[in-house]
Amino acid sequence: MIDKEDFGPITRSRRRATITSAKSETVKLRNGAIAAASDLKSGPKARESLTKNLQLNEDSKQKCDRYDKISCHRLQESMLSSASSFKNYRGILNWCVVMLVLSNARLFLENILRNGILVDPIQVVSLFLKDPYSWPAACLVIVSNIFILVALYTERKLAMGSISEKVGLLIYIFNLTIILCFPMVVVLKLPSITPVGGAYALGVYTILFLKLYSYKDVNRWCRERTQAKARSLSRSLSCDYEIHIRILLCDIYYFVFAPTLCYELNFPRSESIRMGFLLRRLFEMTYFISNVLSIVFQWMVPIIRSSMKPLQEMDYSRMTERLLRLAVPNHLIWLIFFYWFFHSSMNFVAELLRFGDREFYRDWWNSETITYFWQNWNIPVHKWCLRHFYKPLLRRGAGKLLSQSAVFFASAFFHEYLVSVPLRMFRLWAFMGMMAQLPLAWFVARFLRGNYGNAAVWLSLIIGQPIAVLMYVHDYYVTHCQDDPTIAEAL
Repeated sequence: MIDKEDFGPITRSRRRATITSAKSETVKLRNGAIAAASDLKSGPKARESLTKNLQLNEDSKQKCDRYDKISCHRLQESMLSSASSFKNYRGILNWCVVMLVLSNARLFLENILRNGILVDPIQVVSLFLKDPYSWPAACLVIVSNIFILVALYTERKLAMGSISEKVGLLIYIFNLTIILCFPMVVVLKLPSITPVGGAYALGVYTILFLKLYSYKDVNRWCRERTQAKARSLSRSLSCDYEIHIRILLCDIYYFVFAPTLCYELNFPRSESIRMGFLLRRLFEMTYFISNVLSIVFQWMVPIIRSSMKPLQEMDYSRMTERLLRLAVPNHLIWLIFFYWFFHSSMNFVAELLRFGDREFYRDWWNSETITYFWQNWNIPVHKWCLRHFYKPLLRRGAGKLLSQSAVFFASAFFHEYLVSVPLRMFRLWAFMGMMAQLPLAWFVARFLRGNYGNAAVWLSLIIGQPIAVLMYVHDYYVTHCQDDPTIAEAL
């Protein structure tokens, strides 16, 4: 048996330890007073003193709580200050949208009252066709199948070893050169092709040129890997290339219609076609293209007509006023076209073909530099330039600045090619506008940061394009329409 007295000293020592630890704690009062219990004596008096201190602390806390309820100020920043952590500006964004809708509704109503309804379905059709029984642009697009079959035949002969790599390269160079030159000659020499129809046909041939160039490069890379029998080559890749040869006809036409410019042996595929998604994209395509045509005929055409006289008289104040008036509808058309083409149309085609990679654009609207904008607003072209143009130049010893300049030069060439040839005049406005992006990109990256850089990107988009539009319209009028009294009187 253990005697109860054996626990006596232990209990007392524990009690002393508890009281001592309680006495050693300091209590910070709200009014700045600090009560220390370390000098209290042990025993009942110590417990009584500790109880009084605890009661005093409790009373002080209650007083401080009542003071906090009365106080209404604390250290904080204003919500619109940059030092504030507040980031929810959804209401302001909604306000901007409402104001944009109201202001454009007023402009639309004013335009209708002043000019009447200018949208004419016959004029819309005449943009593409001069004669309803003659479709030269569509025939030109159909002829492009010949160049696809030439690339197919060349690739089969190279895969079987019937021709050498040098002969295959010469055939590809000839085929790709004809792809760019043939439609240009037809558009320039055939007057029945309208500027819009010519631009459409040249756009199709330009896309086909970029696709077949990628087709050539990827197949050449596969042949080099297969022939070299490198250790890093996996068996699956070799088998993929053999299967690829057997289904080359279906493969190349799937690639031609797929919403990408970069060829691969196996594209990512979605599991099924979503009919609801497909119908929504189809509705968006129809709705937005009708909006574009309405803005062009109802808004832009009257402004352009009223701009011809100030341009001829070199009245800079009125020219600036017309430029700013043209900037709004032109920018709206550009934004609508971006959504129509890169989201609605390309997603429609991708869903129809079960094409899995739907990254057609990134957040270019947040661009703080010109370079970031060009890298993110058109992802298919950016991937092609990076894969087949920029990186090959770096591997051959070219510097980054030279390679970037070469990419901008190629882009400027194709911009001018798609504008000057359909208009049948060469003024280099689009070319110079693209090349001007190089010093502008350097200036924005060097001197402007954050929101200022983003504002500079938006300003270049809003103001830069209308300048080129006015220049081309003026030159087209002087070249083709000035001698026509009917058109001159209408303008």
